[in-house]
Amino acid sequence: MFDKLKAYLDSIRARDPAPRSRWEILLYPGVWALGFHRVAHWLFEAKLYFLARVVNHVSRALTAIDIHPGATIGRNFFIDHGFTVIGETAEIGDNVTIYQCVTLGGTNPTNGKGGKRHPTLEDNVIIGSGAQIIGPITVGERARVGANAVVTEDVQPGATMVGLKARSTLVPAEEWIREFIPYGTPSDDPCEPRSDCIEKLENELNLLKAEIADLKAEQARARTDEAARQASLDFGRKSGTGD
Repeated sequence: MFDKLKAYLDSIRARDPAPRSRWEILLYPGVWALGFHRVAHWLFEAKLYFLARVVNHVSRALTAIDIHPGATIGRNFFIDHGFTVIGETAEIGDNVTIYQCVTLGGTNPTNGKGGKRHPTLEDNVIIGSGAQIIGPITVGERARVGANAVVTEDVQPGATMVGLKARSTLVPAEEWIREFIPYGTPSDDPCEPRSDCIEKLENELNLLKAEIADLKAEQARARTDEAARQASLDFGRKSGTGD
């Protein structure tokens, strides 16, 4: 038991540089919330639904994290900070990391049955702060969801979801096979073809510069023509006076 707890705390320390010791991690609300959930889920599986809800209520009051007793959670699950909601039919794989203010929410079934209403997160998924994952969708292995993204469709393995409504941008395999990337959206974000964007912007800038140069040349020609016309008129008037 203690070996499993030690391995769990070490898995969190590998993903969070803040704690100086395992003792600090034991104070994390996400750790307490997961501990309470293990008890609540055991009661839920035993069909002791009221007692499961009591444990869930105490956990929510102490940790500000609401995990429905029916949710299925794998090994080494880490909620960093808190204020997270996880629905009844959510399924979470191993080594999943969720940051603060995330919702794994459900959709209203149209057939009148409960069924699967909440997301499935496969192994090694990272969910950024404020993200909303809604409905019975699957977020593939090692996928990342950026902060404040709203995801309502399946996410391919290794993809990064950004925006509202979130759009998928596949990450190269050499990037997503890495063990862990904090927050799911690193500063050197690999999900956008940045060199292509720069090249496109440079081409547009060159076109604008060419258009400006053409306008300036046209204006210069117009001024020259006007000066020549004015000079011709002046010469004509002088010639007429001389006669």
